[in-house]
Amino acid sequence: MGKGFQLCLIVLFSMSSSYSPLTKSWSVEICNNAIDDDLDGLIDLNDPDCLCSVAEPVSLIPNPSFEERSCCPENRGSLYCADTWIQASEATTDYLHECGWFGWDQLPVPLPLPDGQACIGFRNGRFGEDNSNPNWKEYTGACLTSPLKAGTAYKFQFWIGFTQYENSPPLNVVFYGSPDCKNLPFGQGDERFGCPLNGEGWIELDRIFAGGSNSWHLKEFNVIPDEDIYAIAIGPDCTELNLTQNPYYFLDNLILADIKEFELVISPNQHPCSPSFSLALPLRQTSSYQWYRNGVALIGETGHELITSLEGKYEVMVIDMEGVCKITKPYFYSKPFDRISITRHVCSGESIDVHGRLVSESGVFVDTFKTINNCDSIIETVVQKVDPIEVDLNAKIFRGESYAIGPENFSEPISETVVLQSRLGCDSTVNLNLDFYNVYIPNAVTPNGDGINDGFAVYGSGDLTSIQSMQVYNRWGNRIFTGSNLSPNQMIDISRSSETSSELFTYIVELLMDDGNLHRLHGSFVVLH
Repeated sequence: MGKGFQLCLIVLFSMSSSYSPLTKSWSVEICNNAIDDDLDGLIDLNDPDCLCSVAEPVSLIPNPSFEERSCCPENRGSLYCADTWIQASEATTDYLHECGWFGWDQLPVPLPLPDGQACIGFRNGRFGEDNSNPNWKEYTGACLTSPLKAGTAYKFQFWIGFTQYENSPPLNVVFYGSPDCKNLPFGQGDERFGCPLNGEGWIELDRIFAGGSNSWHLKEFNVIPDEDIYAIAIGPDCTELNLTQNPYYFLDNLILADIKEFELVISPNQHPCSPSFSLALPLRQTSSYQWYRNGVALIGETGHELITSLEGKYEVMVIDMEGVCKITKPYFYSKPFDRISITRHVCSGESIDVHGRLVSESGVFVDTFKTINNCDSIIETVVQKVDPIEVDLNAKIFRGESYAIGPENFSEPISETVVLQSRLGCDSTVNLNLDFYNVYIPNAVTPNGDGINDGFAVYGSGDLTSIQSMQVYNRWGNRIFTGSNLSPNQMIDISRSSETSSELFTYIVELLMDDGNLHRLHGSFVVLH
């Protein structure tokens, strides 16, 4: 939109076309018979011979997408670079173009732009500055290429953009009109003039409430002016705000035209999956219609409505009573469907139900169901067979400890087969061989010099790798020994700490076993003299 269009006459079967006996082909494509008449491999609308203007409204606002320019903006307030647009208010609207200045970093433009490479930005008051001014309201305006006629219905369609929410709170966007272009600009020399209604020559044509965050939104006004309108302006309403942030917004692709020019749009009827689904255009008694699917004419489909169940790109050629053709913008028809993939597991020797079939092996199964709206719902079930698992497990514990496998706990040496259910629901077998660690910690020490139990030690054979730490305390709770990285069977002399013929000591040891496990044990022993 916003680029204008050119009119041309379509070449129809009723028009004369020449035939070449040498090539045995028509020299011009007939555009509504679903035949490649000129044998160039292209049929109907797919052939360049069938050029026709696109049915889209031509905006009465010149340069509606701000693409035509005389310069690239170097900074804010450069609306003069955009051809035909007028800085309507003394407060300056900003011109943003990718060829130059493209706004403030702290007020990012939502991308992509609705149309082209340019847009405008405007404020609704200036706040948080030394010269705060709630009436610093920025408007952009234009003299129309043709006036809005009193009593005629018009549609004004435009895109409004919002930066981050704190700088783009919801607002009322107002469409103003004037019966004379001399009323543009307004409020010259007065930055506090505010909205155009604060002066003479302007009326409010319509308003709409809009909100968003980091996004563009398509909005529209429908107006029937009471008098001829030659100039328009768009921007915020007249209400003075009291904010701490500067409210900022963007506009792009402002299309203002007779409401009838918006009507040639293909619209769907019924749900896309409904057996009675159809496409339609507004009926114009003075126009003829020809429907196309993927650029090829649908023979006999010359009404304003088409019932179809075939997916594809649909267009309509509309020819008015003067023989001028227009092609609607394409409508891409596809039936929505859901595709879901799920994974299920089947245990060896068992089977599961997959939508009515018993499955006992791995595989992929695809089923199609109909939704409540008659759409296809495709479910892909991936079945994975789980083979039985058998594990031999050798483990050791200290006396007083227990070993857990699933819900089972074992505290004595045992050789046992344990059947468990995995997280997938299948059985697995564990052949457990459980034993005690071969470690001995004495509960009495006799430091009598006979070479037997003369000191405290942790005794172990191959099961015990090292004593990571050892702490010994007397009966008063005083630590009398601490050591680390001791060797198995390494004797600790504590005879000097014993003051009576019999004394109780406590210990805490951390033992590193040959299976890599670290065990923390504590207990007591008596020194006997």
